[in-house]
Amino acid sequence: MSIFEIQIYRMGKVGSAKKLMLVVVFAVLSAALSAQKIKKAVFVIADGIPADVVEKVATPNLDAIAHEGGYARAHVGGLLGGYSETPTISAVGYNSLLTGTWVNKHNVWDNDIPDPNYHYYTIFRFLKEQFPQKKTAVFSSWADNRTKLVGDGLPATGSFPVDYHFDGLELDTVNYPHADDRIFMHRIDEAVAEKAAEGIRSLAPDLTWVYLEFTDDMGHKYGDSPEFYKAVEYMDNQVGRLWDAIRYREKNFNEEWEIYITTDHGRKPDNGKGHGGQSDRERTIWIVTNAKHLNDYFYKGNSGVVDIMPTIAEFLGIKIPKGNLMEIDGVPLTGKISLSNPQAYLKDGRVTVNWKPQDKRGRVKVWMTTTNNFKTGGQDHYELAGTARLKDGKYTLPVEDSVAPFYKIVIEGPRNMVNTWLVEKK
Repeated sequence: MSIFEIQIYRMGKVGSAKKLMLVVVFAVLSAALSAQKIKKAVFVIADGIPADVVEKVATPNLDAIAHEGGYARAHVGGLLGGYSETPTISAVGYNSLLTGTWVNKHNVWDNDIPDPNYHYYTIFRFLKEQFPQKKTAVFSSWADNRTKLVGDGLPATGSFPVDYHFDGLELDTVNYPHADDRIFMHRIDEAVAEKAAEGIRSLAPDLTWVYLEFTDDMGHKYGDSPEFYKAVEYMDNQVGRLWDAIRYREKNFNEEWEIYITTDHGRKPDNGKGHGGQSDRERTIWIVTNAKHLNDYFYKGNSGVVDIMPTIAEFLGIKIPKGNLMEIDGVPLTGKISLSNPQAYLKDGRVTVNWKPQDKRGRVKVWMTTTNNFKTGGQDHYELAGTARLKDGKYTLPVEDSVAPFYKIVIEGPRNMVNTWLVEKK
């Protein structure tokens, strides 16, 4: 007699359909719980590779990962010509990914990183505050990525620790003697990739950031060139080692991993050497991932680097508090979402709010406030301006002339919310 049959017998042959159903439900739930996989995430920033280059160069490992999930072009740089226009500079792009916000919020305007606004949490802080037992890791040449952007152990970030790190090698001139050809940076990336792959295999952090720099160095030095394309091939090989480590974990442990590989900016359109401006080539980046259930917005919605953070958060089961969620500029790239691409404008005493419907069903709530207390750690009191049909993609309302010429607007759909600012131009 099986365990299941013994349990039925012990119920006294009562013939109760309700009791039998309870047993069946219990058995199904037990099986589901035992089969549930532990979710882990990795994101890689490969510096300074425009989309046209990654599409041109042979990248078999990126291709293999994309075969499992997908590849799409995306953007950095915020709203072109608008309140959130963001420099296409390295650390600026990193922090846009980490926080899911543009520069008008996170306040990292250049690579010096003098004054990040830590009120806009990184994905690391969201994870640690909800799951303090989970482990994080940063593998990077720049130590500033961990110490300044993530804010490892800083009181301003809640003093949470990064559990594992391997970084700062750009300062090691003994083991990596510096020279004008910048080949030492390739050797550093090799060490970073090896250590990251080893860390994934043996430590399996719940959230890992890997940063690779050499591609940007070759872009600055040579522009569009064989040297730059070879650096992209090196990067692909390094990502392949991470991917092998992930597949090892998934094969041998009860784990499910998602990896996102992207870049922080493109390059100047004339020769590919510089970046920092708002040309299409500097703004156009790319995302490769093994994630399942990628949505239409990922493929067709002009997704941005800010969308990676909320996507990882959703995968890892992080519940972002509503006050923080109302500030995040990105939307999930997986699963169903309601809306994206918000904008607002003021004309003739009326505010018009636009969005792109990603679903035709349901209604949206339009919330507005004229304060930005969140920026300094306070709270903003939002008023419900009205509701509209999601599929309409538009809502218009009159405003009083006496109201300050600044509005923060949140459009709340059934599955997600988006936000935009309306700032009167001086």
